Amino acid sequence: MSADVSPTMFARRESLSTQVVRVLSERIKQDEYPRGSKLPTEKALMEELGVSRTVVREAVANLRASGLVSIQHGIGVFVRDDAGVTPFRLGDADLMQAGNMIKGLELRIGIESEAAALAAERRNAADLKAMKAACDTMEDAVQHATRNTLADFEFHCAVAAASHNEHFSGIFNYLGETLMPRMRRTTHAVDDKTLSTLLARVNKEHLAILTAIEAGDADGARAAMRAHLIASKDRTLAKMRQD
Repeated sequence: MSADVSPTMFARRESLSTQVVRVLSERIKQDEYPRGSKLPTEKALMEELGVSRTVVREAVANLRASGLVSIQHGIGVFVRDDAGVTPFRLGDADLMQAGNMIKGLELRIGIESEAAALAAERRNAADLKAMKAACDTMEDAVQHATRNTLADFEFHCAVAAASHNEHFSGIFNYLGETLMPRMRRTTHAVDDKTLSTLLARVNKEHLAILTAIEAGDADGARAAMRAHLIASKDRTLAKMRQD
């Protein structure tokens, strides 16, 4: 929409603040207000659009809530650098679909394999201690058929943290928190003997990852993590076919 907007162009079926949001959003989308630029002042928008200060403020509040602008008090309203970028999200409804559960694991293969390689290059004593603690806890779960996937989650969190790249940790925490509830439901569907066998296999795969990271073997850590997650994907597929 061009800059020469008049109040008469507004559709009466919408509230004024909604219409102002639509106009300003379109200008941001069309790069009339580029990312990082400052929006016109309240007074300028009021005069151009023929609306009250309250309407402009409501519209700006909505744009802020939508992630399009940020407010720097005493300075002005600025278009966010990431304006218009749709945040990544996996909804619970999506994960109830078998195909999307597999896609989630495929995504983890790509991300965590590289995180493991970086962990082998950057890990410190505290990182190794955290990974070993998670493996020890999981070994105890094997012995007692504990129906809790927390140790599994903590091991992968420790590997991501050992990459010393906060983005790996952030995206794994998101993926893990989203995918783990589904995994917990799976563990409750098997008997104790089957569960212990499964946990032992998973922990053996974890130990292979840990051994490579401790040795500083980036290629080995990458391959071990990839093998582990592919095996997890295969186990999930087998369970789906069985069900």
